[in-house]
Amino acid sequence: MTVKEMLEQVELQNLSKFAAKSLYSKGREKPIRPDTTRTEFQRDRDRIIHSKGFRRLQFKTQVFLAPEGDHYRTRLTHTLEVAQVARTIARGLRLNEDLTEAIALAHDLGHTPFGHIGERTLNELYPNGFKHYMQSLRMVDKLERKGGLNLTQEVRNGIISHSGTHEADTLEGMVVARADRIAYINHDIDDAIRAGILMQEELPKDAISVLGQSHGERIDTMITDILSTSMDQPIIKMSEAVQQATDTMRAFLFKNVYQDSWRSEEEQKCDFILKSLYEHFMNEPERMPPEFREIAQEEGTARAVVDFIASMTDRYAMRLFRQLFMPEAFSVF
Repeated sequence: MTVKEMLEQVELQNLSKFAAKSLYSKGREKPIRPDTTRTEFQRDRDRIIHSKGFRRLQFKTQVFLAPEGDHYRTRLTHTLEVAQVARTIARGLRLNEDLTEAIALAHDLGHTPFGHIGERTLNELYPNGFKHYMQSLRMVDKLERKGGLNLTQEVRNGIISHSGTHEADTLEGMVVARADRIAYINHDIDDAIRAGILMQEELPKDAISVLGQSHGERIDTMITDILSTSMDQPIIKMSEAVQQATDTMRAFLFKNVYQDSWRSEEEQKCDFILKSLYEHFMNEPERMPPEFREIAQEEGTARAVVDFIASMTDRYAMRLFRQLFMPEAFSVF
């Protein structure tokens, strides 16, 4: 028996009847060589971690644009926090941790520079619309490695289902969607307080009374509630009281952090940068890197330009903008 076969048997013996089993995966679009040491979901996780898109997450905005402080979240640290929360829930419910982790690590690979500001801008510019979760799937299906990572169907479904109204086909995918919300609600509160945008005493008292006063207490309440409410059930959910408190906290963040006036000036700058880059490369697609020029020939210029911009980090987008639109200082030798 190989290590992979042993791991598959352990899954069959120990995981919940509702868990996804790697032995019964729906497979990949293209066959790959057999592996004797890793399950299919473990191979997906490794492919994601070693991808260029995953490394770029460290220089993409979560909420605060190019923060000066060392302790503000980036898209990468957000992703790691989602993976940690998701694995804790999956372990408690005896679901497949490897599948859960793979989905969590890939769920935001399609996020734009400047976070949801960039997503909104590209959605306005691109005739077919832009959603980061759809771009995340496109990243793993096509853009990485010039042909995609060739992930299993279960991971692909979890990626595209982590946001929006569509529920994932697996409980592991549902766990990641809940973990994503748990992570960003709590760490965005933490970052907003650190930045002086919020004060602890401003948080909605009715939600705090249910979820807890501290960052750790709130996360623990949400996770524990999901575990107790979803145990041995074919669904992942919170109790009514905790769900209502979580929704209240999320609505508070949208009003006081995500959509507040303190962001408007910076948002306009980000919009201007991305719109300028979009217009420039729509007019001169030959100046894009070769892989995006190929996409332009196959799927149209607009699709290629959106792929190019969505793949940029914050710092690359700003540096490219300066190179294209700001004059160099004149010097005489």
